[in-house]
Amino acid sequence: MPGAALLDVDGTLIDTNYHHAIAWYRAFRAHGVSLPVWRIHRHIGMGGDQLVPALVPGIDDELHQAIEETRSERYAELIDEVEAFAQAHELIEDLTELGATVVLASSSPQNELDHYLELLDARKLLDAWTTKDDVDATKPEPDLVQAGLEKAGTSEAVMVGDTGWDIEAARRAGLETVCVITGGWSKQELLDAGAAAVYESIEELRRNLDETPLSFT
Repeated sequence: MPGAALLDVDGTLIDTNYHHAIAWYRAFRAHGVSLPVWRIHRHIGMGGDQLVPALVPGIDDELHQAIEETRSERYAELIDEVEAFAQAHELIEDLTELGATVVLASSSPQNELDHYLELLDARKLLDAWTTKDDVDATKPEPDLVQAGLEKAGTSEAVMVGDTGWDIEAARRAGLETVCVITGGWSKQELLDAGAAAVYESIEELRRNLDETPLSFT
């Protein structure tokens, strides 16, 4: 029987990674921490619980929380500029037609995820989705993937993502990952990180769906 497709959202279905990098950059600067955008971008895909201490080891808890709160404010100023990637809605349709249980595996706050669901026009297609409230720790910890599996009601699944953090989280949960490079990681980087297959876009992924673990055959 078909299993589940756990779909990462930011950078995979919705073009947000660079907006997130700018929001974090502005939040860090607002609290006196100067970091280059490219370094921040390499950590996009982690949630704030992982990203902030990875970029600023030993950071004070109070400052960490203040930066996360400011990041939310700065991203709220940018979120209306983000768009769904071409054929993201159609990919969800494809997976549904294959009989897969389709779950959005996101650690975004509910208000951000609600916006993405509208952009994807996918509420009626999806079986479930996760939010920040469903996890104790974000990627690369496996909590998000495990929460997605619980929502799907199965242990048989494939992850779809765009960063090495997706691949690592899925690996820790015992799953393979199919990737697109739309989050800003190169094909070779993703293959080296352990991706089962890597595509330049959702369109290319859809054209080759029957050659990936997402064919569910």
